[in-house]
Amino acid sequence: MESITLRPGHLTAHQTAQQLGITLGGVRQLVRRGQLTRSGGSPRQPWYAVGDVTALALKRAATKVA
Repeated sequence: MESITLRPGHLTAHQTAQQLGITLGGVRQLVRRGQLTRSGGSPRQPWYAVGDVTALALKRAATKVA
């Protein structure tokens, strides 16, 4: 199996789930709904841009407060 080196400024699916406080299935649902876009990696090991994850986390936090 080929090892993929994570580029700076990107998170793995596991790191993304942890940052958002959701499961890996939740990350997949966000991608399916168009709320989060993959920014690299492979189909089995996608990466997500830190900026996109941060923006989504802030948006989710704002809706919980409101």
